[in-house]
Amino acid sequence: MTKAAKSVYYFGFYLFVLGLTLIVAPNMLLSMFGFEATEEVWIRVLGSVVFTIGIYYTFTAPSNNETFFKATIYSRSSILLWFALFVLMGWTKPNLLLFAGIDVLGAFWTWSAMRK
Repeated sequence: MTKAAKSVYYFGFYLFVLGLTLIVAPNMLLSMFGFEATEEVWIRVLGSVVFTIGIYYTFTAPSNNETFFKATIYSRSSILLWFALFVLMGWTKPNLLLFAGIDVLGAFWTWSAMRK
């Protein structure tokens, strides 16, 4: 695998862990980031989506598909814009931006690996 492929592959494992945490112990994660506990099913639904996206990352990365890698750079970077909009609209706390930081760092890792 190329370095870009490895960055996407490993990010897929981060998505697995995040997804499983949101499914199994969402309130633990929410409290770590200063959010209120919830009993709503939607946080677990989000976890299942995040876990599923992790499958795409880990299964596609070994194929060295540069189009997919570029798509992940744009999609992971866009999370910061979406979360910033949610904060600006007053829908959530600025703490949500911490989640976006991980996505932006992952996108930067892939971007820098593709440039080399």
